Amino acid sequence: MSKEGKNRAATIQKKIFVLDTSVILYDHNAFENFQEHDVAIPIQVLEELDNMKTGNDTRNFEARGFIRLMDNYSQNHLLNEWLPLNGKQKGSFKVIMDRAITDTNAETIFGNGKIDHRILNAALNLQAENATRKVVLVSKDICLRLKAKALNLHAEDYETGKVKNLEELYTGRTMLNKVTDKTINQFNKQQVISLELLNITPPEGNLFYILEGKKNNVLAFYNKQTGMLERVNEPTAFHIKPKSTEQAFALHALLNPDIKLVTIQGNAGTGKTLLALASALEQRKNYRQIYVTRPTIPLGNKDIGFLPGDAKSKVDPYMAPIWDNLKFLKDQFVDDEKMQHKIDEMVSTDKISITPLAFIRGRTLTKIFFMVDEAQNLTPHEIKTIISRAGENSKVVFTGDIYQIDTPYLDAESNGLSYLIDKAKNHPLYAHITLQKGERSELANLANELL
Repeated sequence: MSKEGKNRAATIQKKIFVLDTSVILYDHNAFENFQEHDVAIPIQVLEELDNMKTGNDTRNFEARGFIRLMDNYSQNHLLNEWLPLNGKQKGSFKVIMDRAITDTNAETIFGNGKIDHRILNAALNLQAENATRKVVLVSKDICLRLKAKALNLHAEDYETGKVKNLEELYTGRTMLNKVTDKTINQFNKQQVISLELLNITPPEGNLFYILEGKKNNVLAFYNKQTGMLERVNEPTAFHIKPKSTEQAFALHALLNPDIKLVTIQGNAGTGKTLLALASALEQRKNYRQIYVTRPTIPLGNKDIGFLPGDAKSKVDPYMAPIWDNLKFLKDQFVDDEKMQHKIDEMVSTDKISITPLAFIRGRTLTKIFFMVDEAQNLTPHEIKTIISRAGENSKVVFTGDIYQIDTPYLDAESNGLSYLIDKAKNHPLYAHITLQKGERSELANLANELL
């Protein structure tokens, strides 16, 4: 094949990816993650990012981060020309317009006044101008992808950061069958045992085990830092006792000083939040402060500031489940007025701070027990930001259900909790457990199992 023929073949193989605003807000470095392919940014995306650049929410940080990247790339260049991306085996990028040059007009079909439809037009125009190349709209918005496909335009989700094969997602525990009575008796006596005696290869990270003997089972934890299997003795935290093997594992991880990062994943009613909050209160003397937080999901696409009342009135609806769990823990000491008063005092003095995640930004996380509930509603970047700000002697706990997503641009594969479980599973400072058995009530179990 001639040199000209090879260049033509390479051009045909290279795709052009058109990025929607939702992709940039999920990962502001997204346009650098398409290997040798070219990336186009509709000019309407810049307009939407300009409207989102102010504020302390994660999407505001992502918007500002992308704008800075674009500014760096555009030094002494025009953005309507293809500019090479940094790094080897990378393509080029440019900003594209939505002027009508094709017979198919998304605004005519779907209606005027919506930026999404202008983004569709920009992608359609690019497709018409590059008949020999595959143009793909990349968006976290399912409806926008469906509209694109209806207009004969290829569309797909942003795949970077997604966790594949959720069926194989790390659960944090495993079963060892046919363990001899002699080994179990030795383990019960010594409380620790080497994995060599069990003839199994040490796992790459921390892992919980159920040793199944002929007569009874023993719960154990492989501590990556010590290289030994430690007995799990079903600990109690703030008068809360584990009701299942999984809960015993979760409490062990939460109370273990060697473990600085814990994730607990499970359905509603499995006890994730209660166990984490109880373990925080149990260890209150070890930490300067306890932060209990959760992301606030805007109601009707309006931020928390649109709600009436003062700051407390605005956040109370979001934080009600946390307060409910704290009240339940307080009720465990109904005969202990001193402890009940102590809990109230911890709240009034801000020793326990229950507040939305957005209110935590900028605070120092040194010697803090930091618990994030509903972590499945965070992006991988948000998870990374939280962990990276943890100071010395702090512990960070994430709880959530990866199958109960409340934000429109995340799913079970792309949310931050799934991402963290998959990426951190082999780290010696990390432990995870998946809770499966509901403990809230028989009625709640019915809902999870049948509905």
